[in-house]
Amino acid sequence: MADLIDNPVINSPFAEPQRHFRFTDDGITDEIGPGRRRRATDQSMGSIRSLLADRGAMNRPIKVLYFDTAATTPVAAEVLARMVESLSSEDGYANPSSLAHLPGQAAAAVVEAARAEIAAELGCETDEVIFTSGATEANNLALRGVALAHAAHGRHLVTSALEHKAVLECCGALQREGCEVTYLTPNRQGWIEPEAVERALRPDTLLLSLMHTNNETGVMQPIAEVAAMATEAGVLFHVDAAQAAGKFAIDLQQIPIDLLALSAHKFHGPKGVGCLVVRNRRHLRLQPLMYGGGQEFGLRPGTLATHQIVGLSVALSLAAARRKADLAHVTELKRQFLDQLGAHLSFQVHGDPGRCSPYIVNFAIPGVSSDALINQLAADVAIASGSACSSGTVEPSTVLRAMGIEGDPLYGAVRLSFSRDHTMAEVILAVERIVAAVRRMQELDG
Repeated sequence: MADLIDNPVINSPFAEPQRHFRFTDDGITDEIGPGRRRRATDQSMGSIRSLLADRGAMNRPIKVLYFDTAATTPVAAEVLARMVESLSSEDGYANPSSLAHLPGQAAAAVVEAARAEIAAELGCETDEVIFTSGATEANNLALRGVALAHAAHGRHLVTSALEHKAVLECCGALQREGCEVTYLTPNRQGWIEPEAVERALRPDTLLLSLMHTNNETGVMQPIAEVAAMATEAGVLFHVDAAQAAGKFAIDLQQIPIDLLALSAHKFHGPKGVGCLVVRNRRHLRLQPLMYGGGQEFGLRPGTLATHQIVGLSVALSLAAARRKADLAHVTELKRQFLDQLGAHLSFQVHGDPGRCSPYIVNFAIPGVSSDALINQLAADVAIASGSACSSGTVEPSTVLRAMGIEGDPLYGAVRLSFSRDHTMAEVILAVERIVAAVRRMQELDG
């Protein structure tokens, strides 16, 4: 028997437990060690790496069950194939801004074909699609672009306390630069009531920003109703659709959204590419965030990544073709997860079940902190606490706190997110592993 290893996790930002399971080279033991964990030596780290490389010694499957698709999704095989094809062909590697020669013209044609496909799916004009590095950049371009370009028409912005940090931090920066921002408070079910929006709008309100689907709870906001309100008041309406695009139908011909942001990696496309849809672009001026060669109609300079754009287009088209089947599939996965978990454990679900995306579930188990559960499951099931962009922090969710959730439900909240790639067997196995982890922690607590 090799020496016992007391600390396989040395970089955790969370408070260390007073007791812990002990490890050997053969795997985790049932022995509970007292005191704080000690820093692993080089020798012990080598043993840990051996454990991770040979999970069979621990009588566990090798596969880590990935249920964090709200953070990012695996790239679809069809998307990857088209991206590789683009990279390996003349019309992929040539600079689409180099229009003086045929390869550059061919690359430009590929970009514009992708732009047209995206526009057709979203119900907008082709030249209203502005490619960005993702939804974060798209949100910043929308908010800052409008606020700085139209400051003479108003300096008041309205958003919600539910928004992603890409919106909240941008609004905070604009406040420091002289804008006034009203932050709407959601109800306890996690959505903004239209009456609250109506009360917040003023004659000097320039822009209203509201996400489509919350990234932590999955609660979907009353976008259509709020859009009509904004239109009637003459206020520009921005929507962060990062958790909605590709999963739900978005038709800009039917809903008057002025600015829409999305990211490809949320619907099985590549990281590093997204877009901002700017309706009536010829009349809606934006101040760019950067300056350079004038690409993307002068709004987003820099050499276009043709293969990334192709990946975005293919992923969105594929998601649209599969949308109905995928929705039915993940709805059943989520139902089974809640039913199976409820057969073994008590838990509290956060967010209005009547408005919640089937792709996301946020819940808390009484007496179990989110940090502890995530650490227990790290090698078995990938889940999240709060936003992926805030990972590694111990601060509780600002979204749940805005909903009025405090105490154990706040500090115990975890998020599972589903995708079309998940199977029912994986969901059942995830439940088994979660239940086992909770039981272990309950034993530790005595």
